[in-house]
Amino acid sequence: MTSAPRADDWRQTHLGRLLGHAMRRFDARVLDLMAHHVEVPLALSNLAARGQVSAAHIHITRHLGLSGSRLVDLAERAGMSKQAMGDLVDQCLAWGLVRREADPLDGRARRIVFTDDGLAWLRAFEWAVGQAEAEFRQEVGEAVATVVTLGLEAYASGWSGLKSNA
Repeated sequence: MTSAPRADDWRQTHLGRLLGHAMRRFDARVLDLMAHHVEVPLALSNLAARGQVSAAHIHITRHLGLSGSRLVDLAERAGMSKQAMGDLVDQCLAWGLVRREADPLDGRARRIVFTDDGLAWLRAFEWAVGQAEAEFRQEVGEAVATVVTLGLEAYASGWSGLKSNA
């Protein structure tokens, strides 16, 4: 016997919560795939397999320009504070994913750039995202996956990142 929906069930089943769960599942799958990818240096693979690398570290992988980025630009693209991004960059520096170097356009500024190991990590990220997307498509079906993708693209394109004055 199933019980009738309660008046407050919406708090657990609304779209934002479902999107959050889906994103965490997707990111966890990507990290798991990366932990076992042959191109990922063994030390990074071990860190990822032990849960030391989190979805937050993926922000650097997602947003760092191939020619490098200033910390403030990287933080802005990731939607994070400069301080929080700085902490992630420091960890990625220690792991050998990135390095800091002088900005060729402004000698006073520093750029964050991928190391060779970081580029291997990026290639593994590309492969893992593709694999996770393929698994999603297989699980929900091609038609549903296409509709979800189109809907999310349309919804995301309408967001300016600014808070409403409502």
